[in-house]
Amino acid sequence: MYKILVPVDFSEKSNYAVKMAAKIGKNIEAEIYLLHLVELPSGIVDMGAGSNFSIPESMMYLRKVKEKILDLKATYFHDDQIVKYTIKFQNPFEGITDYVKKINANLIVMGSKGVSDFEEMIIGSNTEKVVRTSTIPVIVVKADSKKFKFKKLVFASNYDDENKVAFVDFLNFAKQFKTEIHLLKINTASSFENSFITKGKIKNFIKDFDLPKNTIHIHNDESVVKGITNFAKEIEADLIALTTHGRSGLSSLFNSSIAKSVSKSVLRPVITFKI
Repeated sequence: MYKILVPVDFSEKSNYAVKMAAKIGKNIEAEIYLLHLVELPSGIVDMGAGSNFSIPESMMYLRKVKEKILDLKATYFHDDQIVKYTIKFQNPFEGITDYVKKINANLIVMGSKGVSDFEEMIIGSNTEKVVRTSTIPVIVVKADSKKFKFKKLVFASNYDDENKVAFVDFLNFAKQFKTEIHLLKINTASSFENSFITKGKIKNFIKDFDLPKNTIHIHNDESVVKGITNFAKEIEADLIALTTHGRSGLSSLFNSSIAKSVSKSVLRPVITFKI
């Protein structure tokens, strides 16, 4: 069964991710795993006497966390959805990585950078680390997805052959929904390419794939990031798909920071696929 992991810290952005996961899970009948992680201070190895985390305080904290998770479940999920939860005392990035392997997750849905130190711990730099290293797709959510319908998906790329493995993963994801696929290539002044050549390159890239309804777009803009965000806004895209290099976390689009920059620049959710 398809499994979706959602790290939660009960912040607004985290709740947006939960709502998104609930919608996806309902659409494809996936299991949802809510994961709350608490990072212990360096040097703390137990919860016993002498630490800042006494057993009674810890038990009270865990009860409160459980209540909040059950409230999330009641608020965002239908009764017939399978929703499981776990609370772990572990570094957020390591905890997410370990739990992905433990449950054999298919997708991670995370909130974007938080505005407080606590939010930053869970959904700030750790979101970036997960995007950079994850072997499974990651959706980064920045805004309320109440209007999210999975009708228009944008795949932005330079369409080099190294992106084909990630494109397979993208298609496997997209085919679970009745959606339009918009294949996008951004032209900039510093990296300009004739539209005829670009269109031919994209057609050659997709010729061996069985694609659902799709269109090809070549968009000119002053930067790749602005091009992607402006195009997504123009067509009212539901989701922007990008590819990343696992070894560096850097997008293979055109320069070294596209995936990171786009995820920070747009309110629309961004999904990343590892090359």
